[in-house]
Amino acid sequence: MQKAELRKLMLRQRRALPVEEVQQRSLRIAEQFFAHFPLRPGQTVHVFLPILKNNEVNTWLLIERLRQEHPKVRVAVPVTDAEQNILTHHHLTDEAVLVENPWGIPEPQNAHIIHAHEVDVVLVPLLAFDKAGQRVGYGKGFYDRFLADCRPDVLKIGLSLEPPVERIADPNPFDVPLDAVVMPQGMWRREV
Repeated sequence: MQKAELRKLMLRQRRALPVEEVQQRSLRIAEQFFAHFPLRPGQTVHVFLPILKNNEVNTWLLIERLRQEHPKVRVAVPVTDAEQNILTHHHLTDEAVLVENPWGIPEPQNAHIIHAHEVDVVLVPLLAFDKAGQRVGYGKGFYDRFLADCRPDVLKIGLSLEPPVERIADPNPFDVPLDAVVMPQGMWRREV
């Protein structure tokens, strides 16, 4: 299936989900993540903040658990620079003041900047993914540019409310494939 067609289909399907169902799936995704990915003190985990009106995975469940169970793991979150078409990355602390951007994404104001090469694990938003690790996002390329700036050993983990599709027919040569995807019902990992 082509990305544009898959994007429309998955957006429609996601918006039809009851909020309670998204919350339950998000909780199972958090449980799967912590069961399969051990974290070490000093690591930096980059987590997207959800657009709740779009029924995205509620990553606040992951963030709260990171804060409670892994206080020595630094949490970074993105801030969108729409003029330059890039993401900047900021340390999310309890003191952070969050303001919604025009897309409804909460973003910290005046938080310490974290450079892409400092990130060890990136939790990547997606609408769909295939069995080769290609993903469909909202189509702006923010995450592909960010992932290209990360160290080669960064762990790229998608969070998906749905299982994979068989194949995305039109991946872009600049798309960065995922290493793994956490779903409510389990894990997908790219075969090496």
